Amino acid sequence: MSGRRDPYNASPHLRTEPTLGELDRPDAPRVPAGDGLPQVTVEPRRSRSTRAASQARRKRRRWLLPFLLLLAMVLVGALWLNQSRLRGLLPRTDLNNVLTQAQQALQAGHLDGQDGTSARELFQKAVALEPDNDLARAGLRQVGQAELVQADQALQAGQLTQAAQEAAVARELLGGGRDVDRLDSLISHAHATQVKTVDLVDQAQQAFAAGKLDGTDGAGALYLRVLHADPDNAVAAHGLDQVGYALAMQARKALDAKDDATASARIEQLAALQPNNGALPALRALQAQARKQDSSALDAAIKQGQDALRAGRIAGAGDDTALAHFKAALALDPDNAQARAGLGRVAQALTVQANAAIDGGDAMQAARLLDQATELAPKSADLAAARARLDNMSAHSTATATTGQERAPAAPLAAAVLSPQQSAAVAQLVQRAQVAASHGNIMTPPGDSAYDLYRSALAIDGNSAVALRGLQALPGQVEQQFNQSLAAGRLAQAGDMLADLGELSPGDAAQAALSDRLATAWLDQAEQQLASGDRIGAGQSLDHARKLAPNHPRVLDLTARLQGGR
Repeated sequence: MSGRRDPYNASPHLRTEPTLGELDRPDAPRVPAGDGLPQVTVEPRRSRSTRAASQARRKRRRWLLPFLLLLAMVLVGALWLNQSRLRGLLPRTDLNNVLTQAQQALQAGHLDGQDGTSARELFQKAVALEPDNDLARAGLRQVGQAELVQADQALQAGQLTQAAQEAAVARELLGGGRDVDRLDSLISHAHATQVKTVDLVDQAQQAFAAGKLDGTDGAGALYLRVLHADPDNAVAAHGLDQVGYALAMQARKALDAKDDATASARIEQLAALQPNNGALPALRALQAQARKQDSSALDAAIKQGQDALRAGRIAGAGDDTALAHFKAALALDPDNAQARAGLGRVAQALTVQANAAIDGGDAMQAARLLDQATELAPKSADLAAARARLDNMSAHSTATATTGQERAPAAPLAAAVLSPQQSAAVAQLVQRAQVAASHGNIMTPPGDSAYDLYRSALAIDGNSAVALRGLQALPGQVEQQFNQSLAAGRLAQAGDMLADLGELSPGDAAQAALSDRLATAWLDQAEQQLASGDRIGAGQSLDHARKLAPNHPRVLDLTARLQGGR
């Protein structure tokens, strides 16, 4: 041991251990200042769990602030994007009153004006109060759509100026669009049509002043064209009534003068222009009465004509021939089907006699007979075939004509000898005629119809058996096409076929039955049109039926029904 002594411990028994003051006793009272030692503050010792909790709280505080900042930004953005809706939730007494008044004006149809009470003005006022208000903007679009509807209605009513004004408002509010463009186009077309109808009215008035009532350029047809373009044209309607009155007066005068042909023509013209004209029933009744008075004479003339035909008194001098009796019957009733058929049979008989004269080499007699037949039935197939044979008689006929004397019978003529080119031309024409007939081109178009092509072939070779058979077979083909058109409901086309058949085969007894069938079909169509409310169409169909069967009971009944519901 060292012998050095501790100066602070003079006596071993009085030695004091060094201490750190109050550090070893945290709970001891703090030594007052001034004890000569430096003052030291020591925090209480914490446990490990306490330190972990403190660190967790510090971490939560670090991410909580950014989250709160992000939430605040989201709220601010939502408020900005929905400011109009939120503004709408706020009580805006002035704006709400304006919107309410605008909706009421829109529902009442008060769309536009200058006094501040129209829907357009009120919605525009609402937009001025709040430019982004959805209700106000949607209201302006509704006003534009309503203006578009009213413009279309004005156009349909013929009020073009109003339609143009409302269409302009609709374009302004809607910003254009397909519907607005379509309406503007229709209004422009209507303006152009209106200008054209004014010119037509002037032409119709001039035609009426000149007494030109019928025809494509007559007053009646011109007024009808105006009314088709502008059904509400009062000037044209009045002008058509004047034309109808004039035609009715002419028909009545013709009936008084016993001029049935003129009366029938005027009555049919009146029916075509005005199917529901009030004068038609009386005129038709007078016409039927006049015809009934002549019915006994008519029946007698037809019977005498048929008797003369059976007796072989076809034509010639005197009044006791079939031709004379049937002409007398037609003078009493120009539309009499029996009289017309009688004339057709006269034409057939004359053609038969002409063929016999050709076979006997008597060209002069054949030509005279064919000329008579041509006056009665110019498009007869048999007549055309006989005419071709006559035109191609051999040039070396032994018969010679003597001026003012009957020609003596001559020997049969030799058949013409054709060149290869002529034979080829005949074959080609026949083939074209067959194709035309299969396509229904029997009598039209001129030059390319089956009828004309067969005649062209016979003009080269009047004895061509193929061309003769083809020409004479045309009536049967026409009848077949008539039946097909009638079954398909193509009544106008069936009427054309019936007319062709009357020209190709005049006097054919089967045509009367075909005519009755077509008249019945027209009447059926008229009934359907009348039931559906199409009175104009019903009148037109009835007119077709009347031409085919003027005394048909259904024609009279339907006429009365149309007049009764006028």
